[in-house]
Amino acid sequence: MAVETQARKMPISFAAPTVGAAGAFAGIFVGAAVFGSSLLGILIGFVLAAALAFVVLEALPKEQERPVKWGLIALFALAGYLLGGIPGAVVGALFGWFFGWFAYWVGYGRYRVPLPPYLTGGQVLWHYGFRTICGAIFIFLITPILVVMPLSFNAENFFTFTPEMLRFDPEGYSLRHYREFFNSSEWQNALKNSLIIAPFATILSVSFGTLAAIGLSSEHVPFRRAIMAILISPMIVPLIISAAGMYFFYSRIGLQGTLFGVVLAHAALGIPFVIITVTATLVGFDRSLTRAAANMGADPVRTFFKVQMPLILPGVISGGLFAFITSFDEVVVVLFVGSARQQTLPWQMFTGLREQISPTILAVATILVGISILLLTTVEILRRRSERLRGMSPG
Repeated sequence: MAVETQARKMPISFAAPTVGAAGAFAGIFVGAAVFGSSLLGILIGFVLAAALAFVVLEALPKEQERPVKWGLIALFALAGYLLGGIPGAVVGALFGWFFGWFAYWVGYGRYRVPLPPYLTGGQVLWHYGFRTICGAIFIFLITPILVVMPLSFNAENFFTFTPEMLRFDPEGYSLRHYREFFNSSEWQNALKNSLIIAPFATILSVSFGTLAAIGLSSEHVPFRRAIMAILISPMIVPLIISAAGMYFFYSRIGLQGTLFGVVLAHAALGIPFVIITVTATLVGFDRSLTRAAANMGADPVRTFFKVQMPLILPGVISGGLFAFITSFDEVVVVLFVGSARQQTLPWQMFTGLREQISPTILAVATILVGISILLLTTVEILRRRSERLRGMSPG
């Protein structure tokens, strides 16, 4: 059991520069947006944040922590409102909350409380630095999605935030692009094709991928590693190469431009996800259960559906969801092996970006993001259930 470190007040010579460094990082973005110079923002952010830490930690009593934090939120919100209106006030309030919390967290040594007392300063720095880097990468990846979603409610035919949207004026927001999506025959045909192709491709991926994973999990199968590498190669080979190869192969056997050809192509892309997830589920599978079923007279098919499938079902469903997402969002392969009759939703989005810039694409993208979040949440729930069934998680 790890011993927690007691919090103690840190020297201001350490706390002020640390909070100032956080202010300098924030100043990169604020300076570029307000002053037109990131360098000036870094300088101003460092000075203001360091001065804030000095006042909060040295001039104000610790007993006033809660009122001080609320005061900083109000102060930063007011400054943000003067610089950028209502959006600036929202951002300013968030900055006020963060720096109020960060100053006390650093100044009174609360960052050391959850850590063992024997860690050196360098180890503590790496502990939080690593998490900061991971958080920054996460924000970098998620920010484009967060930008697209509000833009889909733009009342105008623009791909940028209008002044009305920035003022949070209700007239700047509308559901017109969503209505256009549901009322457009082109978009609905593309949606129908996606809803036909993705489920059938998922069924094939789950069927073949599950059987392949069970077969490759047996130790007596020769060349298991080589076969596994071949089966998961669609995840490794660049998609454009796979698409070109499928095009030339399908054109020779008459599948190019057919619905069945697109389904087979998407199934080939989804099989690796099923194999990986089912194989991971089979790691904790007790082989003695299948031997016991065989001793009781059950044939292999009955053993599979009555013994193996209930235990590996979370992995099978997880792989199926990944295969469905892969097929539903894929555009490169369908451009090569499909035809105008198999135009899917991503294909329609690609065409809209290339030929006619329509904000309806943003509405469709938001819907797809929502579907992906729902499916990935389901995958996570199934993963935890699988761990509980295998006894890997006490929850």
